[in-house]
Amino acid sequence: MTLGQLADTLGAELRGTRALEITGLATLQEAGPAQLSFLANPQYRKFLDHSQAGAVLLKAADAEGFTGNALIVADPYLAYARISHAFDPKPRAPAGIHPSAVVAADATVAPSASVGPFVVVESGAHIGAGVTIGAHGYIGARCVIGEGGWLAPRVTLYHDVHIGKRVVIQSGAVLGGEGFGFANEKGVWQKIAQVGGVQVGDDVEIGVNTAVDRGALADTVLGNGVKLDNQIQIAHNVQVGDHTAMAACVGISGSTKIGRHCMLAGGVGLVGHIEICDNVFITGMTMVTRSITEPGSYSSGTAMQPAAEWRKSAARIRHLDDMSRRLAQLEKRVDAVTRSADTPSEG
Repeated sequence: MTLGQLADTLGAELRGTRALEITGLATLQEAGPAQLSFLANPQYRKFLDHSQAGAVLLKAADAEGFTGNALIVADPYLAYARISHAFDPKPRAPAGIHPSAVVAADATVAPSASVGPFVVVESGAHIGAGVTIGAHGYIGARCVIGEGGWLAPRVTLYHDVHIGKRVVIQSGAVLGGEGFGFANEKGVWQKIAQVGGVQVGDDVEIGVNTAVDRGALADTVLGNGVKLDNQIQIAHNVQVGDHTAMAACVGISGSTKIGRHCMLAGGVGLVGHIEICDNVFITGMTMVTRSITEPGSYSSGTAMQPAAEWRKSAARIRHLDDMSRRLAQLEKRVDAVTRSADTPSEG
């Protein structure tokens, strides 16, 4: 694309040569004369003046004094996100069903969809227009995949999983697996049938090796625009609100309800049967043991420190209960002495 075409696509102010051809994207440090870069984080401002990039996405303030080609935008990172798809080298699968795929006679596959090698599509499934299913994918009975979906190789959908439009699911993800439900009978676990399904909204992305379990009775639900990173566990009957995002290794226990526009950083864990309100940010490795009813940022645990200092802190933590009892006893003694001193003497 030419720099002029990029400017028109982004609605950006162009400062430089409109006819310059841009062939790719790169960082400020690595970009060459035919590549586009961007400056979003102030800590990388030091690389701007010496960058060899053919053009740079910049805020107006950062463009002052810059002599190279620039596209002036309000949010360079967002502009980069939007234009990145024009340079995405990901192969486009051809429409049609590969000869090695196995598709049930009563399944429906849109003519524009692509069903890759060794894919299995079970009875009653529906594959929408423009959907891509990568090699060795499995689409269970009565599943629905909305138009424009992209499933990487080795994605598994158990039966009765309904997916909205433009959903991206990465390799190894499993949707609709049986939730972890058991009843204890005199020390022996009796399995509970998981008869619900999974409902996924539009524009959702699900990362590598992430699991979204089916509901025990009602469906497990992911709202529109939800973004899940790699290796996340969503247990049965969890509900995740629109445009909530979770980083890698988050674990959500059963029947937990998470609101809209929340962010869960890496390694966060939530116990079951609690509710998280809208607009909550939970920092990395936090263990959430009760409902959150007020928007804001929440944390638990201790931050990193040198090992020797951490061992001392851990030793002190072991004595907190004893220290608390001793402090309570001291408070009682001080209170008794104070009352005695305030009592008028007889005489």
